[in-house]
Amino acid sequence: MVFLFPSSHNGKPGEIHIWCEFKDCFEFQLLAERSGLSHSLCAHLRSLDYCGETAKQSFREMTSLKFFGEARRAVCLRRQKAAREANVPLCVPVNFGGSQVCFSVHEPSPHSFCHLGRVMVTYNKGKNSWHCPCTKPRMSCAHINISKWHMFQNDPELFKSAEKIKCSSPEDTMAVRRTVQYIQEQKKIPQPLPKEVVMTKVDCDQFFPIETKCQLCAGHPTLDDAVLITNKACIVGMIALFDNISTYSRQCPLCKMLYRYQEWTDGLHNFNDHLLLSLELCLFLRENVCNHVSVSRVVDSLEGLRGEKYPSRDTILHAYCHFEALTDTDYTFSCVNCGFYPPVVIMDLHRKGVFKLAVSELKAPPEDFNGKQDIERFWESVHFEMLSRAFFQSSAKNPFAVQPNYQHCAPWIGSETRRSDYVLNTEFQKVKPSTLTAEAELSCVTEDRLIDELAKQKVGVVRKLCKACNLDVNGSRLDLITRLRDNMHSRQTYDKVFHSIWGASGGWSVILCPHGIVYSIKLNLRAESPRDFADLLLSWKHLPNVCIYDFARGLPTHTNLRVPGQVPFKPYEGRLCEPTDANVSAAKDGKLHVSLPWLHEGVHSGEATAHPITGSSEHYVLYEKNASDPKDILLFIVGNTVQC
Repeated sequence: MVFLFPSSHNGKPGEIHIWCEFKDCFEFQLLAERSGLSHSLCAHLRSLDYCGETAKQSFREMTSLKFFGEARRAVCLRRQKAAREANVPLCVPVNFGGSQVCFSVHEPSPHSFCHLGRVMVTYNKGKNSWHCPCTKPRMSCAHINISKWHMFQNDPELFKSAEKIKCSSPEDTMAVRRTVQYIQEQKKIPQPLPKEVVMTKVDCDQFFPIETKCQLCAGHPTLDDAVLITNKACIVGMIALFDNISTYSRQCPLCKMLYRYQEWTDGLHNFNDHLLLSLELCLFLRENVCNHVSVSRVVDSLEGLRGEKYPSRDTILHAYCHFEALTDTDYTFSCVNCGFYPPVVIMDLHRKGVFKLAVSELKAPPEDFNGKQDIERFWESVHFEMLSRAFFQSSAKNPFAVQPNYQHCAPWIGSETRRSDYVLNTEFQKVKPSTLTAEAELSCVTEDRLIDELAKQKVGVVRKLCKACNLDVNGSRLDLITRLRDNMHSRQTYDKVFHSIWGASGGWSVILCPHGIVYSIKLNLRAESPRDFADLLLSWKHLPNVCIYDFARGLPTHTNLRVPGQVPFKPYEGRLCEPTDANVSAAKDGKLHVSLPWLHEGVHSGEATAHPITGSSEHYVLYEKNASDPKDILLFIVGNTVQC
């Protein structure tokens, strides 16, 4: 038997005693101690040697709660059997006082870290850390697992407080949903923020949820005691970093909903209980994003200025997106010149958001699906995903992540600009028919379109394509593009260029006014085509009079075929005038004059399809490229004189 003698205040060793709570047994032990028989035990204490079934029951409970796996459980049971055969206690708690709890654990084999067959395991309540001399810091071992077993059996509440940190976000999906919904509804950040709140200084290092009663359960039961999530949280502000911040959570004993700190009135935004941003920094990031400065570059600048290491760029970006998703933003902005219904729009494809996606991964929608999407429901789900990121380490583990889906992928169109909350997204109809119709033929990606997109790529991308096509990789970007164009007649070369430039997702289809204000955005799951912009325009309340688009020939043909009863682009299928030989000849000579007076001063035609600003029901699609079809020169902006 090994006894432990911790040092007392006067420097003399004091023996560790085990006492029974019964009065008769207590008096018996006092008499035995005065007689020098300190090892004498009463019947109750001796019966502890035969309480193995209780210990096994608590261990089974720990295994069912996922604190241990079957492998660790088997190791601990073998250690228990070895201690019983050696007639020594498996684990003995030692109270030295203070914030540390110590356990003396049996070790059957001699090692450098234990010469007497016992190992001292310590648990620091304040730092929530375990230490065993047989392993590295923050790593588990059999001695630590046995100590946790002992703690769970004797004081499960203390063990719950310690282990709660490892699962601060509930594993139950419904519990997370309730928590996120509560934060989304009750913790909205107003817009604009009061100036005095933004300038609030951090003067606290412990943050508790303000709720003490459950806000959802009937009768509002009192929440459990606050549980420490971490004492290593960080506050990132404009002035400095604040480390060693403690965050706590409370849980409802009935519905198991988790309440956490989320109070914007303190000038802070809590992302995931480990990272908090000052509201001043959040607003600073917003201003930089509005001025085309990325979040990572802002963090780089702050690191260089303060000389401190900031958290990862991705984490700060997710925290900023979490802030924006929780902000009560009013999306009713518009251009001060064009209003909610711009008469002239520019449409283009933004390819920086391209990602690789196999078409086979997209599940086909039901046969009765007509492409109508609930825009409010979709963007609410995007907000919900941003808020739920605080409870999961990655998007792969987030059950609320919005996955690419034909049935649930709505574009963004302003509430005043769109017809209703149901908008169009008919990408599921981007199929290649056996026979080319007029619409499908115009939607095909031609060699000229591929070359145009190739000219927008960086020289490194073009050089890799040349290498893949077994072409010379030396020379300027223009030389490389020329070689690819000359070999584009080869089906193999065409396929390689297409899959590299057009084979990924289609990027973002964007509609903006001439002053640069974005009115519509659509994420293309497949390669871009006129169908994407037709979906957006047909979802608008009022169709623009003039659309500038780099595939002006295909857009009016596709759109008019989709709405044959009420042709949108008329009177000349998007052209400036009737495609007669005389008009085509005049356009080639640069002598064609077209008058569009309603662009300068509105008229009132009285037609139902008339634009509210211009008063005209005429709709044109123009572009700035040379036309392959002679009649398409009437779609050409440069060379035709348009009088307003």
